[in-house]
Amino acid sequence: MNSLRVAVLGTGHLGSIHAKLWTTAVNAELAGVFDVDPARAAAIAEQYSTRAFASIEEALEHTDAVTIASPTSTHYDIAAQCIKAGKHCFIEKPITTTYAEACDLIDLASQHEAVIQVGHVERFNPGLGALHGYDLAPMFIEAHRLAQFKPRATDVSVIHDLMIHDIDIVLWLVRSAVKQVDANGVAVLTDTPDIANARITFENGCVANLTASRISQKQMRKMRMFQRDAYISIDFAAPAVEVFRLVEEGEQAMSGVPALMLGNIEAGTRKRSIVFEKPEIAQANAIQLEQHSFVEAILHKRPAAVTAHEAAEALRIAGLIADMIGVVTPA
Repeated sequence: MNSLRVAVLGTGHLGSIHAKLWTTAVNAELAGVFDVDPARAAAIAEQYSTRAFASIEEALEHTDAVTIASPTSTHYDIAAQCIKAGKHCFIEKPITTTYAEACDLIDLASQHEAVIQVGHVERFNPGLGALHGYDLAPMFIEAHRLAQFKPRATDVSVIHDLMIHDIDIVLWLVRSAVKQVDANGVAVLTDTPDIANARITFENGCVANLTASRISQKQMRKMRMFQRDAYISIDFAAPAVEVFRLVEEGEQAMSGVPALMLGNIEAGTRKRSIVFEKPEIAQANAIQLEQHSFVEAILHKRPAAVTAHEAAEALRIAGLIADMIGVVTPA
């Protein structure tokens, strides 16, 4: 197989973006779209010069892989149907409604040799990508993800809608088992928490303090990381990155990164300098990058960039946070 035929299942906000970007993908083509609203599917199909499928079954007859961008409550049933038909699945986050469903999909994918990649798009944010080459070993992380209220995102709590992005990033960065979770939150405009805060403690001693709100006046997507000899700030929205770190006497700044010496620190025989670095951000479309990585994983039999196992663990931690706040989650 040298190229993939991809169908987009669900043509809402994210689905329409995926459909548009699949039309320009390398080694892939948009085979068509499906939506439970035929008029919506027809409009998107006409916009991107593709086919509107009458059913998921029809879509599966003409595709090698699918993007599942339907409401979260439908992810499991649709993904299971696609996997059983031998199709690879890109599933928008969260992977499923429950951790048990995610585990079932993992087992199904293994049985049918299907690739699952999950749309934790911030993993592909150019700001995070600019830190490639740095030795990241955070011991304290603070993240704020704030958004204005949007009625379309209220089928899940703010934990599963917004905070899960930072949960995924933190788990990926720390790579240590979660030891303890503490959380609180408030339902303001909907029946589930619209603002939440969680403190995650890891076995290696790292602590992550995460705040998410979907009722804020201003948007914010920022993360600060503190580790031995370094402080790193990421603005996912800009995107922009700032790094303050200590370097030994004679040590060079990161190759290719503009650096400014802020001062010297002398302790005993050690002489170190405080360096401010502002890595340059490559211009890129994060959804386009994750689509490309999905295609590469399938064509070259590589692990998915965001695996179902990772997405399931992020969902498990989100569930623990929701349970602690008092959100009623499906069994």
